[in-house]
Amino acid sequence: MSNNLIADSRPLKVSKGTLAGRVKLSGAKNSALRLLAASILTDREIRLSNFPNGLLDIQVHLEMLEVLGKSFVCEGDRVVIRQNGMLKTELTWQKRSIRNTLLILGALTTRYGEGRVPLPGGCKLGERKYDIHVMLLERLGAKVWEEGDFLCARVGSDGVLTGNDIYLPIRSTGATENAILCGVLARGTTNIWNPHIRPEILDLIQMLNNMGAEITVFGQKCIVIEGKKELRGVEHEVIPDNMEALTWAIGSVITNGDVEILNFPKNHLDVPLVFLKESGMKMYEGKDSVIVKGGTPYPLEISTGPYPGINSDMQPLLAVYGAMCDGVSKIVDLRFPGRYAYAEELGKMGVDFDVQGDLLVIHGGKPLTGTSVEALDLRAGIALLLAGLTAEGETIIENAWQIHRGYENLQLKLQGLGVTI
Repeated sequence: MSNNLIADSRPLKVSKGTLAGRVKLSGAKNSALRLLAASILTDREIRLSNFPNGLLDIQVHLEMLEVLGKSFVCEGDRVVIRQNGMLKTELTWQKRSIRNTLLILGALTTRYGEGRVPLPGGCKLGERKYDIHVMLLERLGAKVWEEGDFLCARVGSDGVLTGNDIYLPIRSTGATENAILCGVLARGTTNIWNPHIRPEILDLIQMLNNMGAEITVFGQKCIVIEGKKELRGVEHEVIPDNMEALTWAIGSVITNGDVEILNFPKNHLDVPLVFLKESGMKMYEGKDSVIVKGGTPYPLEISTGPYPGINSDMQPLLAVYGAMCDGVSKIVDLRFPGRYAYAEELGKMGVDFDVQGDLLVIHGGKPLTGTSVEALDLRAGIALLLAGLTAEGETIIENAWQIHRGYENLQLKLQGLGVTI
């Protein structure tokens, strides 16, 4: 598989435009990556549909699986993953790392009794440590240590993790996923207390249960897993990407557009949609799609939090929405309080803001002007792109490869909506 997105690392040039037309959502990046990690748990065939093969992070993860000993075939929005023989338990990887290596470590350790992966990468969102992942592996009987640029884990003499109570100090998505992956092949019962139950977690659980796992969810209270000796293959459809859905919806409003979004996951976006509808978004719901017509946006005051609240990933998009409003918008991100660095880039375009402790204050309604900016991470990058669609003149986004990590077929979809970048 050629990683053509890595080669196409040129800046994006964005001019003012209006989004209008129809767009179909891709499969959710944050679900698909977890499902790929789960494929390590069996040597049987895994078939995934509505799969975002065109995403940079997906291409990186598929190549990581190939290094471990898996093989895969991509065709359109489907991927088939197979395995012949035992996998390597050490991921030797010299290219860009992603945070999903923590899940690879968990999956290798629970299946083979040991694992060794590069220290995690991904977006730099304030302090994103991996101490919770170390804790949960140790609770299940593994020894975990750092060795150079690697994170290593090993189970005792029998090589089998043992079920236990795992108490998560915060509702961490990644830690919940890793605890699930480790628990399904552990001996006995694993109880995950204070889990983060969100659509991507439920998608992972559904696939694993269809593979023969026994996972029961008791709301946000706990997840109970009865360990199995092995799992079978599966055919599974990935849920649609709610971040992409929100991107096109907000883009339609701020460009005074008219966009029909196919396969829209309304039930995954209840809370953010309440805020957006109350602040001027005109949304018309159909059976399998929604139509968002440009309206007059009003200021927002939001705080990020665990699902079903507003995800931290959403706040750069909401900041651009606030910048288009006449008035003052306020955003509090207590989960990743260091995540306001993108505001400096928006400021280069004319966004009037200030940071007061953990609070981002945006004085909206100011005209924006295109200039050269940098995509500091995936969500910051797409926020800059949306801002560029409203700005006078040309906006040049450096490090635009960050956007391709989470938005599949971006140029084609924008062209379908009447915008060329």
